[in-house]
Amino acid sequence: MTSIRPQIRRSPVEIWALASTALTSETSLYILKRVLQALLTLWLASAFSFFIIQLSPGDFLDLYRQNPQISPETIEQLEKQFGLDRPLIQQYFLWLGQVVVHFNFGESFAYQRPVAEILAERIPNTLLLSFASILLTWAIAIPLGIVGAVRQNQFLDKSLRVLSYVGQGIPTIITGLLLLFLAQSTAPLFPIGGRTSINHEDLTWFGKILDIGWHMILPTLALSVTSYAGLQRIMRGQLLDVLRQDYIQTARAKGLPENRVIYVHALRNALNPMITLLGFEFASLLGGAFITENYFNWPGLGRLILQAVQAQDLYLVMASLMMGAVMLIAGNLLADITLTVVDPRIKLSEMT
Repeated sequence: MTSIRPQIRRSPVEIWALASTALTSETSLYILKRVLQALLTLWLASAFSFFIIQLSPGDFLDLYRQNPQISPETIEQLEKQFGLDRPLIQQYFLWLGQVVVHFNFGESFAYQRPVAEILAERIPNTLLLSFASILLTWAIAIPLGIVGAVRQNQFLDKSLRVLSYVGQGIPTIITGLLLLFLAQSTAPLFPIGGRTSINHEDLTWFGKILDIGWHMILPTLALSVTSYAGLQRIMRGQLLDVLRQDYIQTARAKGLPENRVIYVHALRNALNPMITLLGFEFASLLGGAFITENYFNWPGLGRLILQAVQAQDLYLVMASLMMGAVMLIAGNLLADITLTVVDPRIKLSEMT
C-alpha cells in the first residue's frame, strides 16, 4: 500500500515572506548592487569604445571605394545597409537600442552574419583556454609559493625565486614565440595551431576531448608562464606575512604540530588575498589572449577582436569588447563571492 504524502500549501503571505528573505539576503543585495554597477560600467564602456573606434580613419567600405569595378550606387546601398550613412550619435543609439530591447548586436560587415552567432562560437573557446590557464597556474604557483615560504632563504626557495623573476621578465609575446619554436623543433609532437585536428569529427567523444586538450597545451602554457611567476611570489609573501603574526606564534607555543600551524591556521588566511586577485587574473588572461590566440591560431574572442579591428568591422568589435567586459565583471564578482565562502568572517556588505 503506497503512502500519500500530504501536500504542503503555503499561503500568499508565507510565499511573500520567503521571497522577501531571499531577495533581502546579504548575497542577493550585493549581487544586485554589482549588477547595477555593471550596467552603468557597460554603458560607459560601450559609448567610449564606439566613439574611439570612429576616430580611426575610414571605415569598412574603404576597400570597396578603392575598387573601380564597384559603382558609387553600390557603395551608397551598402552604406544604407550597414547604417554608415547616419550620424555617429544616431548609429550608436540605434545599436544600443537593438542590444537592450532585442539583445541584437547587429550584423558583421565582414562575415555577413549576426554578431551574436559569431560570438557564440568564439566565447566558449576563450573561456576554455582561460580556465585551463587559471587551473594550471594556481595548481603550480600556490604549492611552490608555500614551499618557498616554509623553506625561506634555503636553496630551494632561492631557486624558485629566480625562476619567478625570469618568468615575470618574459612577456607573453616572447613566451609565445619560444613555444612556437619548440613546436617546430619537436614536430609533430605538438600541434602548431588551431583547436582541433583534421580528423577531429571521425574521433570518438573521448578522442575529441584528447584532441582539443592536445591543441591546448602550448596556448595554455603561453598564457600561464607570466601569471604563474607573479602568483608564486605573491603566495610566498602572503604566507610569510601570516607566519609572523602573533596568533601563529601562540599556536606554536601551545605545541601544535608545524604542519597544522602552516596548512590549517596560516594558509587559510594567506589565501584570502589570492582569491581577491582571481578577478584581476582573469582580466590579465583575456588581455594575453589577444597575442596567444593570434600566435596559435586559436579561434577565440581575442583573435576575433584583433581581426575585427583590422577589418574595421564596427559592430563585431563593439560586441566583442562588451562580451570581454562582461566576462571581466563576472570574474571579479565570482572572486568576491568565493572569498566570503572561504572566509565567513568577511562580509559582502563591507566590500566596496
